[in-house]
Amino acid sequence: EIQSQMSERAVELLGLPEDRPCLLLDVGCGSGLSGDYISEEGHYWIGMDISPAMLDVAVEREVEGDLLLADVGHGIPFRPGMFDGCISISAVQWLCNADKKSHSPPKRLYRFFSTLYTALARGSRAVLQLYPENSEQLELITAQAMRAGFTGGMVVDYPNSAKAKKFFLCLFVGTSGMLPKGLGTECADGEELHQAKFTNERTRFRNIKGKSVKKSRDWILEKKERRRRQGKEVRADTKYTGRKRRPRF
Repeated sequence: EIQSQMSERAVELLGLPEDRPCLLLDVGCGSGLSGDYISEEGHYWIGMDISPAMLDVAVEREVEGDLLLADVGHGIPFRPGMFDGCISISAVQWLCNADKKSHSPPKRLYRFFSTLYTALARGSRAVLQLYPENSEQLELITAQAMRAGFTGGMVVDYPNSAKAKKFFLCLFVGTSGMLPKGLGTECADGEELHQAKFTNERTRFRNIKGKSVKKSRDWILEKKERRRRQGKEVRADTKYTGRKRRPRF
């Protein structure tokens, strides 16, 4: 649940155009939970992860994106300007660890950011949610991103809450935009609550706006139709599609 909330927030911070589908890169995609949200929003994605086990789960779950087993510390192996945006949920801080003797965190971070910068289209953004261990890690990550050519900075949601506080590194390619405001940054308690409520309201309205409610019959039929368009094998639709099973026969 928290994963999908962070994915929604990351995609929101990308500020994607509403009139066309985009191709996004998901760094540290794991089992493809963020990808599910990207697909629901009508966009396409490619996920990278270092864990074969997590990618196996993504394949079992029949996610709609393409998957790549790779260590992002070695760089992003895609052609220049290919992606309209990049998200990453709680993955980039792992590049700060030296897992092998040969690993140098600053070098790995710079390799990641410089190749990511190249792979992103001009004017696009990367939004990387991360859990930094301390302020030194934050500075190390941000410094390597800026060295690679990105502009932007850290957006902190709910900075006054120990539990809800979230860090999003919001990076711009080519054009420097206005850094979005973090959620819950008002001082008065009432304001903060109002803002939290507002975000929940908005996701509810999005369903009214014409998106099908998740796991409903329409939602399942739309997902199957998308997969057919991608040339994948999908079971035929029947009157049982999307029907709830009884708890026991």
